[in-house]
Amino acid sequence: MRSVRESGHRQPKGPAELAKNMTLVNLPEVSPPISSATVVRWLKRPGESLAAGDPLVELEADEMVILVEAAAPGTLAEILVKSGQTVRPGAGLARFEPRSPQLGQTDSSKEKAVPASNPASGGKAIPILMPQAGNTMEEGTVIAWRVKEGDQIAVGQILCEIETDKATMDFESPDAGRLARIVVPEGEPVAVKELIALLADNDADADDYLAGQGKSPAVSVSCQTPTTSPVPKNGAVQKRSTVPAAVTAEGRVKASPAARKLAAERGIELSAVGAGSGPGGRILSSDLRNIDFATSAENGAEIRKPLSKMRRAIGLNLQQSKQTVPHFYVRTTIDADPLLAFYRDQRAATNCTLNDLIVLAVGRTIREFPAVRSQIVGNEIVEYPHANIGIAVGTDEGLVVPVVTDVDTLPLDRLAAETKRVVDQARKGRLENIGKGHFTISNLGMFGVEEFSAIINPPESGILAVSAARESVIVENGAMRAGRSMTMTLSADHRIVAGVMAAKFMQRLKAILEHPSGELA
Repeated sequence: MRSVRESGHRQPKGPAELAKNMTLVNLPEVSPPISSATVVRWLKRPGESLAAGDPLVELEADEMVILVEAAAPGTLAEILVKSGQTVRPGAGLARFEPRSPQLGQTDSSKEKAVPASNPASGGKAIPILMPQAGNTMEEGTVIAWRVKEGDQIAVGQILCEIETDKATMDFESPDAGRLARIVVPEGEPVAVKELIALLADNDADADDYLAGQGKSPAVSVSCQTPTTSPVPKNGAVQKRSTVPAAVTAEGRVKASPAARKLAAERGIELSAVGAGSGPGGRILSSDLRNIDFATSAENGAEIRKPLSKMRRAIGLNLQQSKQTVPHFYVRTTIDADPLLAFYRDQRAATNCTLNDLIVLAVGRTIREFPAVRSQIVGNEIVEYPHANIGIAVGTDEGLVVPVVTDVDTLPLDRLAAETKRVVDQARKGRLENIGKGHFTISNLGMFGVEEFSAIINPPESGILAVSAARESVIVENGAMRAGRSMTMTLSADHRIVAGVMAAKFMQRLKAILEHPSGELA
């Protein structure tokens, strides 16, 4: 949630209001920019007395929640925009009466507004925000900074490695400039779209911006003597530390991302572990591996453990997709014998898999159907020039979807190499091209699955569920023969893909897969 101070512009109308020293609370500009926001609820009532920093109103934009705060002590005089109404940046939300000096307000208490998108230094500092990789991502953790303060940064240069609820990823800089300040240290979780670093030509501009935002640069913490015993040898059991767990200023237990993941897997409450052996009492994964935590698995009892962050994120994303995206399904069965024969011919030369051939066929088909290489972005359909295809990959923690870009332009050998690379990275917890997919392929054929339907991965146009190539009777020109068939089910977003278009898409895909030597060679 983005918190911003109300701008405090003077209300130009009415001598009576001017006499009362009224100010107008405006919807500020935020970063990334928004075209409008809707009032969710007011947190204060007219007539209530406010202190500087008190929350006034909560608004919702495309992919963020904005919390507007009072810039100075005073009273909420009048609400101008009711809950449910939509306004543009700069619009007046309420009238505010600052507290007079006689009631304790001094010149130093009159805070100047600092809109989230406009630095206090007048635009000389550029904020770098925690990215939102996926609809359900709420926070991320900087695992490692790949640059240092003072470096000149180019657009697209890797700034840091970020751990999300599903994987780790390299974060590329959206802007160019000098890295003046690293605001978030390694290992600290940060809400999406919160400040993590600043680009500025000089340190003074960066410091002015941070002062206006009420933030300070990251401070490194020196190592302290470990407060827990070292990891025991020979499988000995380690007891819990008697020193209380170290916590951040926000009350969150200090722990590394790896420790949080391990704790979630084992159902361990971090606050019960005590202080860890890391800097400042931070809990490390090594502090958890041999701790004697009683489990309910003894004597055949049931085992209970909380959902991991990744499984919660997957569940929320798919639940939202199924509830909000109008799915419809088109199913076809192909004669798989030509595809299997082509695969055997190409395997040695290209090191491809059967799934690579399906991905390539889908990419070539998508090239002919612009709607399928589109995304829903807000209230718009955005059509892209090439086919970016996600590959559903199962891991111990759940499902992840790395994306191969420009599939329709790649020859089979390059596609096979690129698919193998991104899948291997995904299994190691590193997802590539998050949010860039237009379509996903989910293949359960290796498990002998004969038929299934998949849930669309928003904001993509659809997902293809691929089953096993199974023995069957093939009827061709009135004659029967033994062969292999494969069933595929398209789940399509009806807002983007019409029913007839989906049928034509599957018809064309079937033609390519049944004649691969002429279409995919």
